[in-house]
Formats: sequence, structure tokens, C-alpha cells
Amino acid sequence: MYQEKGIIAQLVHLYVDGAFSRRELVQRVARHTGSVTAAVATLSGFEIMNAQPPAACPAGLQVPADAADLVTQDITYPGEGGTLFGYMAYPKNTGGKLLPAVIVVHENQGLLDHHKDVTRRVARAGFIGVAVDLLSRQGGTGQFPDAVTRSGAYGRTNQFDRRSDLISTLSYTKSLPNVVFNRIGIIGFCAGGGNVWDVLSNVEEFAAAVPYYGTPLPNSAQIDAIKTPVMGVYAETDRNLTIGMAAVMSEMISKQKTFAFRVYQGAGHAFNNDTGPAFNPEAACDAWAQTTAWFNKWLLKP
Repeated sequence: MYQEKGIIAQLVHLYVDGAFSRRELVQRVARHTGSVTAAVATLSGFEIMNAQPPAACPAGLQVPADAADLVTQDITYPGEGGTLFGYMAYPKNTGGKLLPAVIVVHENQGLLDHHKDVTRRVARAGFIGVAVDLLSRQGGTGQFPDAVTRSGAYGRTNQFDRRSDLISTLSYTKSLPNVVFNRIGIIGFCAGGGNVWDVLSNVEEFAAAVPYYGTPLPNSAQIDAIKTPVMGVYAETDRNLTIGMAAVMSEMISKQKTFAFRVYQGAGHAFNNDTGPAFNPEAACDAWAQTTAWFNKWLLKP
């Protein structure tokens, strides 16, 4: 029974992340409950299933893949475990000026179109955006045809290898001819936010960081090691995770770390992901404005 509950919870999490439709979720859960009726009853116990459908993404948040003002491309570069796959976006007309960069770290299904869109948003904000595919050691996200296999592939990764691939991505980004090598930020979502917390406790070179509902949260020893200015973005109804931030906030402040915290009332986990049911346009737009302001402050400073 407990195993079945865990599988259903994982399917709900994938649904929240935009992996499949509500109808497909019910069908998948029915395989474990025995009937559609039982599946619907089981899913009613999850708060997200009672939420209103997401509103349309507001104008100006998404950036099309063919945006005329940007250069976008798939990339490959060397990593400790072999070739890393990724995606890059940057402003087309810079007048020859070097720009700061922001590394984008995806959620637990690999590098999907949504994260490429976020990378283009980074570029539209005036930075070089570089997204890494943390499934590269298994051939890349494209090798896995659906959300369940992608999630399974991510589950086969480990923290050391993910950290190593992020460090390789940092080295690659620093080497780009159009990047200010010591003005590199990092942003991550959900598991990607957890990877941000982890790499910050092992690497001092990031000039700014923004983990969105990042999990797992850093422990006391990791907080000790953080030198980077961090803005944590979390959600009110993502209660267990957000409550856990209280101890992190207290330590960050008491240890005199440079830290800001934003919690969005009425928003839930994955509220920034406009491909999933938890998308909250108002929270996502404000959080993105706060994010770009944070990067502007720390990456554009004299």
C-alpha cells in the first residue's frame, strides 16, 4: 500500500510539473487503484487536484524560440563524465560588449522546452543564458520519450555527478568569448534549485543565485560554506518545503550571508512552470521581475 501511495504521489508531482494532462494522470493512477472511480477519489486527497486550471501565460513572459532579437542554439561541451548537452541564448545586438551570464538548472525531468524558454527569458533580460542537461551522462533528455522515463533517468543521477556537471558548465560559460567571466549567476527550479543550493556550498565563483522552491534545502554545514548572494523563491501552499526555509533563513541571517527571501501567497510548488497546472501567472511575473532585479544588482554592479 505504501509503495502504491509513493508511486501515485510521484505521478502527481510529474503532473504538477506539466509532464502530462489531468486525463492521462487519472488513467495512470487507475492502473494502481483498480478503477477510474478509485483513482479520482485518491487524487482528490491531493490539494493541487482541487486547484483552478492555470490561466494563460501573460504576454511578455514566454520568449519564442525564433525571437528576432536573440541568438539561440543547442550546444555541446566537455564534462568530467563525457560530452554535456545544453542550450544557449543571448542578445543578438550587443555592440561588441561582454555580458554577464546565468546558468539555468532544470527540474527532475531533464532539459525540456520550458527550461529552454527560461533560458531565452534570461537572454531577453540582457544576459547570456546557458542551460545544462543533467541527463547528458545517459545520452541526454531526448533519449527518454516520456515523463516517467525522464524522471527515472534523473533518479539514476547522483549529487556528485550533477555537481560536477554544473562545475563543468561554469567552466564552459567562463570560457565564452562574449561573457564577463567573473559575473556568472545561476538559477534552478525544484530539484534544480536543490542543485543550486548544493553547488553554492562547493563553489564560491557564482556572483548571484536564485533557487526557485529548491529542494533539498541546505544543511548547516552547507550554509557555512555559501559565499554567493542568494535569493530564495518559495510558495505559500508548498507548505512542508516553505516551512523548512525558516531554519535556513535564520542561519543565513545569523551567519551574515547575503540573502533575500520571497514567498508567494496563494501559489504552490512549480508555480513558475507555465506548462503545468500549478502555474500562477501573477506570482510567476512578480518572481521573474524580482529575479532579474537580483541578477541586475549582483551581475551588473560596477
